[in-house]
Amino acid sequence: MTATSVPSPAAPARLSFTDRYLAVWILLAMAAGLGLGRAVPGLNDVLAKVEVGGISLPIALGLLVMMYPVLAKVRYDRLEAVTGDRRLMVSSLVVNWVVGPAVMFALAWLLLPDHAAYRTGLIIVGLARCIAMVIIWNDLACGDREAAAVLVALNSVFQVVAFGLLGWFYLDLLPGWLGLGEGEALDVSAWQIAGSVAVFLGVPLIAGFLTRRLGEKRLGREGYEQRLLPKIGPWALYGLLFTIVLLFALQGEAIISQPLDVARIALPLLAYFALLWSGAFALGKAIGLPYDRTATLAFTAAGNNFELAIAVAIATFGVTSGQALAGVVGPLIEVPVLVALVYVSLALRRRFEGNPDRVG
Repeated sequence: MTATSVPSPAAPARLSFTDRYLAVWILLAMAAGLGLGRAVPGLNDVLAKVEVGGISLPIALGLLVMMYPVLAKVRYDRLEAVTGDRRLMVSSLVVNWVVGPAVMFALAWLLLPDHAAYRTGLIIVGLARCIAMVIIWNDLACGDREAAAVLVALNSVFQVVAFGLLGWFYLDLLPGWLGLGEGEALDVSAWQIAGSVAVFLGVPLIAGFLTRRLGEKRLGREGYEQRLLPKIGPWALYGLLFTIVLLFALQGEAIISQPLDVARIALPLLAYFALLWSGAFALGKAIGLPYDRTATLAFTAAGNNFELAIAVAIATFGVTSGQALAGVVGPLIEVPVLVALVYVSLALRRRFEGNPDRVG
């Protein structure tokens, strides 16, 4: 998508070749990842040597490359208009930190009552609100970039403050209250979460802000958006595809060797993404948000911070645990589902009155 216009889903000829076949590139990246994982059996061991806190540095690099171009497009001088939208801010907080974890808790217990490890892993995924990949889903769906930047930053603050507390509530206290059995405890500190936030949001956010600030100073706003952004923009997709290849390469063995377990984990995830996205989208329309902010609300609600979820599961329960498997299956399901929801979102723009396109 260009930085200055939003193509109509009814007119695919106006899309660039890359955007028009986005789903194809992502499916090819998944297949390439699975093939790479099988062709190079020792790939996991090699990449394990470049891990920090359970997170693969190559995957971290892919995410940073993916996020930077989108954050360089953000008009930081417009952020005040977003923070003043109380409907958006309050809705996002409620959906992300009240509804989201509760929905995942309910689905995990409903669909995995006999598998505590997978259930716990899914609940951890539900607690880790998205601060990374949602940036690109929102941009592909023509959401409000400035609103996405603000909501992701808000999620980051709440993640540092609330993740540990909510983990104790949903994994230890609430199961005991409901008579569901003995609870679990998470071995995670606020500093560990803050580190994840600093890397996956802080680095690309600072880089994007400085790029726009210095770029506009040197080239002017028009020159920056017409000359520099088109050169930076394609790297978001390159970073996304690189990350997908690595994720599927690293987890290909688990997918192939435990297909039934993966399918069981996938079912509550599919229900979760569908419920959170559709519920948030309906809420945005009901409270009168324009299309771009409604899309942003929906994608920030449905996405999850799988980097943090995987790191916490590995640190607490071990790299070969069921909790860790549930964590790694999360993004493998999230990627194709949210890509599909990008197309659903674009199709639903027609239900909004007036011109839904956003310029800027």
